[in-house]
Amino acid sequence: MHYALGLDYGTNSVRALIVATADGKEIATAVVPYPGGRQGVLLDPKNHLLARQHPGDYLFGLEQCIGQAISLAQTQEAHSGFSPDRIIGIGVGTTGSSPLPVDARNVPLALDPQWRENLAAQCWLWKDHTSHWEAAEITRLAALHRPRYIAKCGNTYSSEWFWSKIWHCQRTAPEVFAAAHSWIELADYIPSVLAGIADPREVRRGICAAGHKALYSDEWGGLPDREFLALLDPSLAALRDRIDAKAHDATQPAGTLCPVWAEKLGLPAGIPIAIGELDVHYGAIGSGIEEGTLVKAIGTSTCDCAVVPATKQVADIPGICGIVPGAILPGHHGIEAGQSAVGDIFKWFVEGFCKGNDALYASLASEAAALRPGQSGLLALDWNNGNRTVLVDPMLTGLLVGQTLYTTPAEVYRALIEGTAFGARVIIERLRQYGVPVGRIVCCGGIAEKNPLLMQIYADVTGCAMQVAGSGQACALGAAVAAAVLAGPAKGGHADFPAAQRAMTSVKPFSYLPDPAHAAAYDHLYALYLRLHDAFGGVAPGVDLSTVMKELISLKNSANQANQ
Repeated sequence: MHYALGLDYGTNSVRALIVATADGKEIATAVVPYPGGRQGVLLDPKNHLLARQHPGDYLFGLEQCIGQAISLAQTQEAHSGFSPDRIIGIGVGTTGSSPLPVDARNVPLALDPQWRENLAAQCWLWKDHTSHWEAAEITRLAALHRPRYIAKCGNTYSSEWFWSKIWHCQRTAPEVFAAAHSWIELADYIPSVLAGIADPREVRRGICAAGHKALYSDEWGGLPDREFLALLDPSLAALRDRIDAKAHDATQPAGTLCPVWAEKLGLPAGIPIAIGELDVHYGAIGSGIEEGTLVKAIGTSTCDCAVVPATKQVADIPGICGIVPGAILPGHHGIEAGQSAVGDIFKWFVEGFCKGNDALYASLASEAAALRPGQSGLLALDWNNGNRTVLVDPMLTGLLVGQTLYTTPAEVYRALIEGTAFGARVIIERLRQYGVPVGRIVCCGGIAEKNPLLMQIYADVTGCAMQVAGSGQACALGAAVAAAVLAGPAKGGHADFPAAQRAMTSVKPFSYLPDPAHAAAYDHLYALYLRLHDAFGGVAPGVDLSTVMKELISLKNSANQANQ
């Protein structure tokens, strides 16, 4: 028996998964929370848009979670034949865009005592929105001078992405920018550490993060040209020369496990390390993505992934995060969309607003499940952390319409879930509008596993059956799949991604089916949601909102009568 190791660097913790390459059986998993900040995230009480992480937490988690997973695998009686030397490859998925400044030896600045406490020297976590001005300016300049740069990312560059964050650092913390030799995505940094790479220019960067977050395309020679970057700032044009000019898809290795890290981890030196991808993109692979399948990774935020064979043309889609060849599955266009907050909205309400715990989640879900669509009388916009798709605007905020003196926490909880479901429907309809087939939907992530109320509401709101990925660690599993493909059949792996997915991935043997009895109410609520969406999102400021509250009351009354 041979095994692959997948790593998933999430927002609050890192996970290691050891999986059998022959059949996808999960042998052991370990999760290690990041020790720094608030639940692993460094915050600034004066600026709620800031979210950073200390790179040392990533290295601590790397050793701890792999060591724990190996120890667990060795103690499992059912897997008494397991040995670390049977692990044939490593794959890594991370959040993104999460760039960090490094020195000329590829060491993060934050590991230097001089910079350890400086927030600008940390990893700029994906949900850091401090760079909203820079993002808007990149969008404006690209539209004027390089419109093709943003055509494949919905014609809007995001504050969550690579260049806007680096430019913001240059403008607001020039001493950090000057000290940094280069910048590297977390998805590229972890594989480079494992491979022992000590020069940022020798790091093999993945097309996934480069294409979706850094305006990379082979069509125009890789990263944005020096002339365009100089329009932002000449120092960014100079930085381009210190970043490897070529990005690679998951058919290529990031390197092989170096002797130093092999000894630290107790793994064989020389095993291949897969090119780093964003966690949700590897999650799509771990959920069995193929043409016609939309994978929704539902967690703190949600990321939607679809693929179309590279032999087919894909139209530019307004508001979509990116259309990048090879970004998910090699040989396919990778299409990404998403919502900036989903689980974080529920966490804010239950834990932050209501000061609750797991017991409150359970009681709210039970009470909310007893409500019919529209019975709460509420309608929410799911923009508590801005809007990623299709408006691409981090400066938008959440909205809850219809509250009365009798509104209950359970009604609010259900309305928040429904708001995220309406946001999901907007994305599905936008993809279909531009010819991307969405025949089935597979959901992965903790919320898909643990929140049946949400899954049923999503099915009812979208009119689509919702399947759940067979693995509760789909992102780590997808990374392990990539490692198994790189190792190849001769080493106990697989010849290509379709073969590896057939052997190693699955879906659970049930689906959440749309309830036809709920369709009319949810279609009405969705129409109201779109009016709020277009009015507050600036799409159509002249939208008439004067009847929204009365229509919500009418829906509430109808639902109450149906319950009698």
